Amino acid sequence: MSTATCLALSGGVGGAKLALGLSQILPADELAICVNIGDDFEHFGLTICPDIDTLIYTLSGLANPETGWGRVGDGTQFMETLKCLGAESWFHLGDGDLAMHVTRTQRLRSNEPLSNITADISTHLGIKAHVLPASDDHVRTIVETTLGDLPLQQYFVQKKCAPEVTGFHYMGADNAQANPDVLSILSAQTLRAVVICPSNPYISIDPILAIPALRQALINCSVPVIAVSPIVGGNALKGPTAKMMCELGIRVSALAIAEHYGGLIDGFVLDPADEALAPAIADLGISPHIAPAVMGSLRDKTLLAQACLNFARSLH
Repeated sequence: MSTATCLALSGGVGGAKLALGLSQILPADELAICVNIGDDFEHFGLTICPDIDTLIYTLSGLANPETGWGRVGDGTQFMETLKCLGAESWFHLGDGDLAMHVTRTQRLRSNEPLSNITADISTHLGIKAHVLPASDDHVRTIVETTLGDLPLQQYFVQKKCAPEVTGFHYMGADNAQANPDVLSILSAQTLRAVVICPSNPYISIDPILAIPALRQALINCSVPVIAVSPIVGGNALKGPTAKMMCELGIRVSALAIAEHYGGLIDGFVLDPADEALAPAIADLGISPHIAPAVMGSLRDKTLLAQACLNFARSLH
């Protein structure tokens, strides 16, 4: 782990895109990705880790390109049979995807830590980068809504993000121990940059930052910390970020994202569509950098990743 020169903080689909771009540029042992565990949950007795799995599938080339999550070409026989039996079917589990969940659950019940299991699965799927869960402890994102508190997957998948959001809390985060490998990387002399990927700040990045030791290590680290905006031209690149911001009374803009990370970041990458916001971001004491942030192709992902690394280098 001490060889890592870049640590990325990532959630699911949006973060995985930039992580893939970084993996195209950096030598394999120089990239580490700290992944959100706040949306992990139990379903049919299985431990499901959506963001970890999305990242692993993306880096291994197994991700479904149409959805960004799940395995490409995965079967649906399990789900079809569930429906025939009248069982819950609101959360999709592909036939091949089940093997991931069964393997993980079996090993967790044998008291193996999630970080070891994740590293082993990554190796078996040919991933050379370090995929690091934020903690081996349970941290669960709870979405506070006008219908009451909802675990993230119930809000996100079962309720299709329909309830009005009033806030968030991260159950277990205060007492969670940060992944020691992440802490080691943040204090290592080899580290050159920390990149907060363009994931949803409230449900993908904040659960990571809610772990006290991890947040403090990020504050204390001596290298540039930069974030990439998930908002382009007043719209979210992916998911319910814009909807959540509206319901929380936060203006939907890249500037609001920069403000959200204030005190943690040194630089902020925003799309050319938001270039006019650069002076206001600079007024926050955060260096702005303009680069295309929409990642439709592998080339887009790689170019944005290179822009992030070059920007971080300029701030070092």
